[in-house]
Amino acid sequence: MQRPGVGRWRAVGFDVRDMNALLIVAALVLGFCVAFMVPTYGPSAILLCLMLAVIAGYIISKIKLENKFLLQMFVAGLLVRMLVGAGIFIFNKHDFFGGDAFTYDILGDMLLDYWRTGSAVHKATLDQRDVGWGMINLVAATYGLVGRNMLAVQFVNAVIGAATAPVIFLCAHHIFGNMRVSRVATIFVAFYPSLVLWSAQGLKDGPMVFLLAISMLATLKLGERISLKYILMLLGALVGVLSLRFYVFYMMVAAIGGSFVIGMNAFSAQSLARQYLVIIALGLAMLQFGVLNSAMRRAETINLEAVQSSRLDMAKSGQSGFGQDVDVSTTSGALTTIPIGMIYLLFAPFPWQLASLRQSITLPEMVVWWLSFPLLVMGLWFTLKYKMRQALPILIFTTMLTIAYSVFQGNVGTAYRQRSQLLIFYFIFVSVGYELVRERAEDRRRQAELTKQQATLMGARAAARRRQEREWERIADSISEKVGF
Repeated sequence: MQRPGVGRWRAVGFDVRDMNALLIVAALVLGFCVAFMVPTYGPSAILLCLMLAVIAGYIISKIKLENKFLLQMFVAGLLVRMLVGAGIFIFNKHDFFGGDAFTYDILGDMLLDYWRTGSAVHKATLDQRDVGWGMINLVAATYGLVGRNMLAVQFVNAVIGAATAPVIFLCAHHIFGNMRVSRVATIFVAFYPSLVLWSAQGLKDGPMVFLLAISMLATLKLGERISLKYILMLLGALVGVLSLRFYVFYMMVAAIGGSFVIGMNAFSAQSLARQYLVIIALGLAMLQFGVLNSAMRRAETINLEAVQSSRLDMAKSGQSGFGQDVDVSTTSGALTTIPIGMIYLLFAPFPWQLASLRQSITLPEMVVWWLSFPLLVMGLWFTLKYKMRQALPILIFTTMLTIAYSVFQGNVGTAYRQRSQLLIFYFIFVSVGYELVRERAEDRRRQAELTKQQATLMGARAAARRRQEREWERIADSISEKVGF
């Protein structure tokens, strides 16, 4: 049987090998241009990126399902991110798109110096900063390999961001078992502009969405059978999430625990035992490595008053703040904030809020997202009706994080940025909605063709009957003439 999609490409004179050749040429041209335009930082950044890409590509090639397609999407997504990242670096637009990159650059270099010298001053400075130790360690490790090079950090993030797309493919296929749904979700994650933008910079958003995707994939696999590989994968991903955004860690743990307690498959004694064994194993592992103690210490700092203070600061910052009069320091205030906060989280920035160039360039992708939202609703409805148990971890997590950000966010720009943590899962449901629409369109087309064929057949039969009747009339007239009637 011909692989899906190959025949269509060949019909227009484009072979899969042509795509591979095109990607190779694009990679060579991009690598040469970056090395030429940024001779100080480009070669080392490209070399590190190549090494990581080869490792990621090797792992992707071991996937038994659609590995050629996934490799192409990974490489294409990586090249797009490298192009965007190089542009931001060459034109010095870090502050325009994401000023946090400078903070991670400074602290990462400071941490590397502390590793080498043990400076107490650096240690004290680092302890006072609460910006997510995971990203600082990633920057420091990168600088330890290639020297202080922000472009290298961007390219490392580009590899991580591009690798997220194949992970989402595996998540979607595990739940729905539909190749087109999985492929469409992969394409969305590989090339959606905001997902590309945030993973092409030295920000923690790229690693964050990758770790969330890995956490979900491992959870889905563990819901099917116990595997030491996926337990370690899930544990490592959760530690990474805790190191980047600790509050998301709690929601991920709640989603994983809830999905295992409720069950992702039909209930049986075996599945129940498996699910509780996984929960116990994860709990003991996190306790052994001090993850739970660290998480509990951070949890003590979370309360509605702190959320209100942080939200108010965001609402007052810049021209993109909203809801300055909202008070989420009480439970009732937080609940009443959810509807308006969810509207901003899901749909902002709106056309009337595009007051600057940075906001205006989001309009094309927002139009795509607004048009995709009905597909998201359709996909969610189908999932809740037919695949709720299988998709339970994603449903619980996205619901919790959507509600949390609806309460917490008070700034359009921040909401737009942190939406990426939800989009990678939303796009799975968008792809389901797209497949439903496509199948319905095909059903209508087939029904129209069948109706047309039936009408043609009925017309042919009626014409045949009329011809037969005329023939009988001619025979009757001929006989009448012969007998003298």
